[in-house]
Order: sequence, then C-alpha cells, then structure tokens
Amino acid sequence: MGYRKFKADQMFNGTDLLANSILITDDLGKIIAVVNDKDAGEDVEVLAGILSPGFINAHCHLELSHLKNKIPERTGLIEFVYKVVTERHLPEGTILHAMKIAQDEMIQNGIVAVGDICNNILSASVKGKGEIRYYNFIEASGWNPHVAVERFERSRVIYEKYLEEKQNVSIVPHAPYSVSEILWEKITPYFSGKIVTIHNQETIYEDEFFLNGKGELAKMYEMMKIDNAFYKSPGIGSVPSYFEKLSAASSVILVHNTFIKQDDIDYIQKAKGSQQVLSFCLCPNANMYIEKALPPVDLLMHNNVNIILGTDSLASNHQLSIMEEIKTISKRFPSITIETLLSWATLNGANALELNDTLGSFEQGKKPGIVLIENVEEGLINDHTTSRRLL
Repeated sequence: MGYRKFKADQMFNGTDLLANSILITDDLGKIIAVVNDKDAGEDVEVLAGILSPGFINAHCHLELSHLKNKIPERTGLIEFVYKVVTERHLPEGTILHAMKIAQDEMIQNGIVAVGDICNNILSASVKGKGEIRYYNFIEASGWNPHVAVERFERSRVIYEKYLEEKQNVSIVPHAPYSVSEILWEKITPYFSGKIVTIHNQETIYEDEFFLNGKGELAKMYEMMKIDNAFYKSPGIGSVPSYFEKLSAASSVILVHNTFIKQDDIDYIQKAKGSQQVLSFCLCPNANMYIEKALPPVDLLMHNNVNIILGTDSLASNHQLSIMEEIKTISKRFPSITIETLLSWATLNGANALELNDTLGSFEQGKKPGIVLIENVEEGLINDHTTSRRLL
C-alpha cells in the first residue's frame, strides 16, 4: 500500500484552519497523519486552495431529481408541494437516469454522505456502491386518519427492504402538518435509538395552522381534496405540537427552520433528551427557490446549536452542491467565518448522521474523503469558489 501527501494553501481538519500542514493518506484515502510540512519528506502534491474533509449533505430527496427545472420558483410552499405531488410520477427509467446523474454531481463536488428522504424503494438501486454513504429516511405522511394504517404499512415495507439491502434506515415523519395522530402512534416506536428527521417551519403558515386551524395549509388540504373536517387545532405552535414525540431518537434533525423563533428554540432545548444529538439543517437555496426567504442563521448561531447543511432536491434547487449552499449563506451573512461554515458542512453533519467514526474530519484512521476548495480570495468564499473531490 502506497502513500499520498497533500499540501494546499490551507487545510481545514474538521474544526480548524491550518497552515503549513501536510495531509498523509494511503492510496484509498485513509488518514495516516497530519504533519508539519517540514516533516513530510518528498513527493508532496502541492495544490492551490483549501483541503477539506468530504461534505455531508444532511437533507436531500434524490428520488425527485427528475423534477429539475420542472417546478416554477418562488410560488410558496403550498403550490410547490402540490406540484411535487401531482407531477412526480414519470417512467421508472427516466427517474433512475436522473438520480444517477444527480449522484455523480454530488460525488464530483465533494459530497461523501447524504441523509436521503425516500418515499419508495427505487433509489436503493442507485445507492450502495460505496462512493457516497447514505442514511435513508423513509418518509411517512398522511394527514387524514383514515389512511394512517395504509400509509404506515407502505413505509414499513420500504423500511424492511432497505434493511434487507443492509443500508442505514429510519422511518420518519414528513412534517407536523402531514402526519395524523394515528400515524404518529404507528411510527413513533420506530424512532428508538434511530436518527429522525422532520421538515420544520418551512412555511410561515405552519404555526398559524396549529394555533387556529386556518390559513394557507387549510386551503392546501382543500386544494388536494384531503378531508380536514376531523381536525381540532391544539392552540399551540407547530414545534410544541410534535417535538416531544421524537424523544426516543438518538439524533434529531430539524430541516429548513425558515421561520423558527426564539420561543421555539427555547422549547426544543428544554424538551430534548440529555443524550440526544439535536441538529438544525439549513437548505438556503431551496428556501430561496420556494419561499424567497432564508432561515434566521444569526439567531441559530446566537443559541449555539448544531447547524448542518443540506441541498433539498433538484425539484427545489438548481444543483446538489454543499459549496453552493455555503456560498449563499456567506453572501447573506458575511461575518460567518470559513471555519464555521466548513464545520457545518463536515464534522457537524457527520455527527448528526452518526457517521463521525469515519467521516467529517482529518483524524488518523478515518476515511472522510478529501475535497479541494478552489478560488478562495483573501480567505473569503466568493461567487467563483468551487469544490471538487480528490479522493
């Protein structure tokens, strides 16, 4: 087994930016050591840019890749959801081809692991080759209580098939407004010791619906011909209506958080389990695509929560690139350092997906993937910054 030695202008090791450091790996990318450049010897590959561990895409819908450029931008979540539900069904070959192209794109731009939402078994045939590690989230949804048993059984069958494929998998709720109490009761036993993710406060109308049962979400059910007559509003916000149901999970990932408030964060931090890993996943390009809004990144940072990054789907994004998500955040929040942004994209994401034994940082024995970030000017991410996977 041979060795490879990499040197760039800087190295991000998962927590810190280092200068004058050499990364030593075996031929397959397993980390041997990080050493001072004086101690590295010869045969060093010298590169321009920043070396980083591979990126973690903590929230994706690979199975929607065939909807790229099919759904108009900035229509709002209600119209977007309706379009996805009504336009997602195309021939299987078309869907598979789009997923393969999307996966290749993620590999090339430095993504090594994905938290992927699955509504069927189709994407399993694209995964499993080892170039990307997947955690599969089987998404249960069904607002009408009468469909709860049927929807649960469908999710359970898909879950069992992913287990047979020896892939990491959980059954998870889609969103607070799309899971009936009966369906919650069916899926909650599957949370124990698992990673659970949920779309949280992606639209401003979510809290309104739980507070008074009215607003655009109620109109969405009517538009989708979903009988909502059974529903009695709890008179509380969205987060208190569901968060404690996730208490048995080992790791919880709240996705989007576009309209989260301080009261919600306070509630979550008090209600979370003492050993539970809690992460807030940001998908800024999707939020801009759908709602033309960004989550309150500064508020989340002020509360010192674990922030991670996702791309959402090609139905709501023009690409599946964590670097493009970083660029969007950096442009809108220029005070956030590169170290912080890269920690969200690497080690924080690996911790959330429980893959930090091998991914997320340049530590001896890990095999985190190696990414070169290029075109960083004066230590700043800019419109021309790119990323590519080296190993």
